Amino acid sequence: MGFGFMQTQLQSWLPAHQLCHLGRMAQGLIEVERKFVPGPGTEERLQELGGTLEHRVIFRDSYYDTPELSLMQADHWLRQREGSGWELKCPGAADVSGPHTEYVELTAEPAVVARLCEVLGAEILGAGHVAAVLGPLGLQEVASFVTKRSAWKLVLSGADEEEPSLRVDLDTADFGYAVGEVEALVHEEAEVPAALEKIHSLSSMLGVPAQESAPSKLIVYLQRFRPQDYQRLLKANSSGDKPPGTTDPDSSLG
Repeated sequence: MGFGFMQTQLQSWLPAHQLCHLGRMAQGLIEVERKFVPGPGTEERLQELGGTLEHRVIFRDSYYDTPELSLMQADHWLRQREGSGWELKCPGAADVSGPHTEYVELTAEPAVVARLCEVLGAEILGAGHVAAVLGPLGLQEVASFVTKRSAWKLVLSGADEEEPSLRVDLDTADFGYAVGEVEALVHEEAEVPAALEKIHSLSSMLGVPAQESAPSKLIVYLQRFRPQDYQRLLKANSSGDKPPGTTDPDSSLG
């Protein structure tokens, strides 16, 4: 992988605030991703495919919702990442199916506040900062955990050099759960099918079974440490068997 790879390998785990580009995406980008269970040879396989290890990082994510989990039941996920700010993930196209998910990520705080008020049926409170509306909207912390992440990027062989690279994040949460994610960012719904094709192609190259199910860190956290909240999501989900964010195994949560 050359000197750049060796140099990155020698880095200590960095706190998220030292990598200012993490978690800060242009407003309105559509995130298409697939989660999977990484194996002991996943990083080696990424190297073989020409992947580049960009960094290793440690960060804390805290999720907020009402006591009734009104946001999660509406498939909206409010997160504060230490050193990176707020993000609200909102459902994308309703007709997306299969082992992947599609979300629109809002990171500009006025847009996050406006969407929160819309989902919770509240009046716009005239505040542009998320922290200022947590109390008035009845939002409280429902989960918080630390993640160690190895972040990779890769352009599939034969792809146009100008095409955006795929990202692969390999995460291990401080409560012992490990999950991987293949991600593509697109600007328009029309670009989603092509992004899905690339994601499935890379997943296959990594040896991921076609219909493998891998829940998000947040869902596993709730299942282990807040089982009543997890059961609440189970009951609320229209499918009756999995909470929002796990009906497709590649929830973008956490």
